[in-house]
Amino acid sequence: MSQDNGRVLFTGGRVFDGTGSPAVPADVVVRGDRVESVRPGGGTEPEPGDRVVDCRGATVMPGMVESHSHLTFPSAVGHLDPSFNPPLDVSFFHRMPTPDEHLAIAERNAAILLDQGFTSAYSAGSLTPVPTEIVLRDRIASGATPGPRMRAASFERDNNPVRMGPDGPKPQRTGPDAVREFVREQAALGFDSVKLLMSNDDVFFEGGSMVTQYSPEEAAAAGEQARESGVWLNCHAQSPESVKLAARNGFRSIYHCSYADAEAIDLLEERKDSVFLSPAVGIMWANVHEGAEFGIDAAMAERMGSVASLAAMRELYPELRKRGLRVLPGGDYGFPNNPIGRNARDLELFVELFGYSPAEALRATTFYGGQVMDLPVGLLAPDYLADVLVVRGDPTEDVTLVQDKDNLLAIMQGGRFHKQAA
Repeated sequence: MSQDNGRVLFTGGRVFDGTGSPAVPADVVVRGDRVESVRPGGGTEPEPGDRVVDCRGATVMPGMVESHSHLTFPSAVGHLDPSFNPPLDVSFFHRMPTPDEHLAIAERNAAILLDQGFTSAYSAGSLTPVPTEIVLRDRIASGATPGPRMRAASFERDNNPVRMGPDGPKPQRTGPDAVREFVREQAALGFDSVKLLMSNDDVFFEGGSMVTQYSPEEAAAAGEQARESGVWLNCHAQSPESVKLAARNGFRSIYHCSYADAEAIDLLEERKDSVFLSPAVGIMWANVHEGAEFGIDAAMAERMGSVASLAAMRELYPELRKRGLRVLPGGDYGFPNNPIGRNARDLELFVELFGYSPAEALRATTFYGGQVMDLPVGLLAPDYLADVLVVRGDPTEDVTLVQDKDNLLAIMQGGRFHKQAA
C-alpha cells in the first residue's frame, strides 16, 4: 500500500455516506487515516500538496464490511477446492494443511476480499481449532499482509459428546461447566468472539436444522462466561428454540435464523439494539441454483435443506426488515460453488429476495457493518477511519455494480490506497 502524507481530496463525484440517504454531489477530504470532512455540493479547492482523486461519473462510499466471513475456508475465486464441499466431500480434513500452509490460504483469501472492496470482516468462525485467524488478524493490523481489518472468531463448538478430529473421535464434555471452559479457553487464546453451533444443520443429517444442541442452562453459562471473559458470542441457529436461546442470552451475531417463529421474531425485535443477524443467503442461493458442477443438483439441494431454508428466508427477512432488525450481508463464502471474492453478490440478493432498496443494502454492509465491528468504520463522516471506495456509476441505483472489481476505481483502507485511482 502507498501512503500520502498530505490530504487526499475525492472530488467531482456523488457521495453515499453509509447512512442510507441518497448519494449526492459532494467531496470527501481525508487526512491521515481519518475522514476529515464531507462537503456537500463539491467544488472544494485543493490545497498545496493534496492528492486529488477525480471521481466524475463515480460514487464515493465507505468500504464494505463482510459480516459472516470464513477466511480459513479454502475456496476463493480462481482457487476452487472441491475437497471442502460438505456433505459430498470433506477430504480436506484427511489431508490437512500445516498451520503455515493454512495461514497462506487465509492470507490469499484476505487479499482477494480486500480487492473486492471489503475493508473490514467480522468472522463467523475458524475452520479448525488452530488459532490461524488470530495470526491473520494481527498480521493484517501490522501491515504485514493485505486484507480487511478483522474480528477473529473461534471454531464452532457443536456440543456433541464425541468430537471428530484428525486423530479420530474423542470424547467431549458437555454441560454448563464445559461450555464455560470452552469460552474461557478461546478468550484466553485471543479470539474476539466465540462461536457455538446452537442448532445442527440439514447438511449433516435430515432434520438437523430443527435440532437444538444446547440446553437453556448451557446457553446461559455461555452468555455469563462471555461477559466475564470480555468476548462476544456468535452462533449458527436455525431452529426456533436455538434462536430464542441466543436472543435471551446476549449472543451478538446470530447466523441463518431461517425457521424463527413468531416468539423468536418478537424476542429479536426486543433486542434489536444489541443483536445482529447474518442470514448467509449467498450459500443457500448457490446451493439451490449454482451447485450442479460440484454435485449439488436439485435433489441434493433439497436433501441439504437449502431449498427449504431459502424459501423460509424469503418469508422471514422482509418481516425482520420491517421491524428494524440489523440484518447484514455475509453469505458463508469459501465453498467451491460460493467462493470468497463473490461476497458482494449478497447485496443483490438482499434487493431481489428480501425487498431492500439498493441504498438499504449498501447501508447494511457499511453502517451496520461498522456497528457489528464496533469500530469507527462504515460511514463517511468526520473522525471515522478513512475506508473509501470509488465505484464507477451509482450503486445506490444498481447495487450489482460493486460485484465487479473493475468497477472499484479506488480502494482506500485507513487512509492508505490499496488500489489507486488512475
